[in-house]
Amino acid sequence: MGSKAACPWLDYLLVVVVVLLVAAAGSAAAEAAFDENYAVQWGADGYHLVIRGTEANITMDQSSGAGFRSKSMYGSGFFHMRMKLPSGYTAGVVTTFYLISQPEDGSRDEVDFEFLGDKAGVPVTLQTNVFVNGRGDREQRLHLWFDPAADFHDYKILWNPYQLVMFVDDTPIRVLRNLTATVPGYPFPARQTMLIRASVWDGSGWATDGGRTKVDWSQGPFTAGYRGFDVSGCASNGSATPPCGSPDLWWNGGDYRNITAEQRAAYEDVKKNYMNYDYCADKGRFNNTVPVECNYA
Repeated sequence: MGSKAACPWLDYLLVVVVVLLVAAAGSAAAEAAFDENYAVQWGADGYHLVIRGTEANITMDQSSGAGFRSKSMYGSGFFHMRMKLPSGYTAGVVTTFYLISQPEDGSRDEVDFEFLGDKAGVPVTLQTNVFVNGRGDREQRLHLWFDPAADFHDYKILWNPYQLVMFVDDTPIRVLRNLTATVPGYPFPARQTMLIRASVWDGSGWATDGGRTKVDWSQGPFTAGYRGFDVSGCASNGSATPPCGSPDLWWNGGDYRNITAEQRAAYEDVKKNYMNYDYCADKGRFNNTVPVECNYA
């Protein structure tokens, strides 16, 4: 009888322990609030950029778009942003997530996710580009295998001393190895720290059909959602060299120095089935040759 009388207390203690464990797990998994790592860059009027704790909405109308930036500069990291793009007719609308060095001049480094809107029913184009020491002209464009306006998806940039890899969710869509030590003239953004930035703006002059199809303001306003404001990066206000190259940082470790065989297969599938423009294949643009990095893609 005595052991039975003790059971309710044991049950109560078990419930308390479970509740505490669940609360601890929930706290550990809590998303970062916008203000922890980011600040408004432009469009801070309470309408074009609306921040609700762990989510930010950028709205573009004929008067303005908006943008935000990280509070810190980074020298390496595995950066990400969860995004839901504007829906419907979005021709001319450019929605972005990117890294960029400062100042934004002719010697800048930059790594771009640019989502180029289109007419209703036509898939959005994802354009990526990499600038090194002010030189870009490295565009790759693809159509995604899902509707990026239907839900949030994770867009990621792994940038370390060994490689630059851009992901859509967990699928690599662009890979640039750092071969600067062995290949003369090989471009890799390794010497400058970079900000994280995001924005929605009017790209009518170039974004859709080469600029022939403009933003139709009667179809607006155009709103994009952003989440995922935690940052896995080496904050630095100086050079991107050590300590941001330290192997003690998890994104610089052995598992992140090359893509895996499975990731390589997924990447090749993207290039074969979803990519519709690759500067490496555009020999006419480069006097019947290709930039040096294209020989090692």
